[in-house]
Amino acid sequence: MAKITMMNMDGKEAGTIELSDEIFGIEPNQDAVHAVVVNYLANQRQGTQSAKTRGEVRGGGRKPFRQKGTGRHRQGSSTDPSQVGGGVVFAPKPRDYSYAVPKKLKRLALKSVLSAKVQDKEIIVLDKLEVEEPKTKKMVEILGNIGAEKKALIVTADKNDNVVRSAANIPGVRTALATTMNVYEIVNHGSLILTKDAVEKIQEVYK
Repeated sequence: MAKITMMNMDGKEAGTIELSDEIFGIEPNQDAVHAVVVNYLANQRQGTQSAKTRGEVRGGGRKPFRQKGTGRHRQGSSTDPSQVGGGVVFAPKPRDYSYAVPKKLKRLALKSVLSAKVQDKEIIVLDKLEVEEPKTKKMVEILGNIGAEKKALIVTADKNDNVVRSAANIPGVRTALATTMNVYEIVNHGSLILTKDAVEKIQEVYK
């Protein structure tokens, strides 16, 4: 098991913690990470785009102008896609883009990104993260003390409303729970900030 140094909210050393090699020390599988990220983005798509085909637009009851003698191309309907106000060829319609990926693949991808964060020294473990009241200024101070990047993901073991609300207005900073964090958010943030309790929860749930 790898040992890394924990910090307190003042940015000072607060002991060490052992990280499970099974979760934080595997060889990252980039194919698994890519597959899960693509799946996550596909599942976020609303799929509400829509346009009318020539059979759905208004008009088209009579031939817009006579067949010959006008100098224009022959036209049988004003709903033709070549006409202004006509229908759309192969018009997009509402659809569901979501699909499922195997649970084993999701777990492999999660372990891969966690291991990559450790290898790249982009993981920060705090002995605790407590904010007495929701204050953005206090959270900015904590992030500065621990040397977090502008884009940071804060992961806690249990929901802490004060922490969530303190981080909510900081651009690039997101919060998540150890049991619901996802691969895309970890990849999309430079610093991964875990509380000691969150590490223990991750090692308990994903072992």
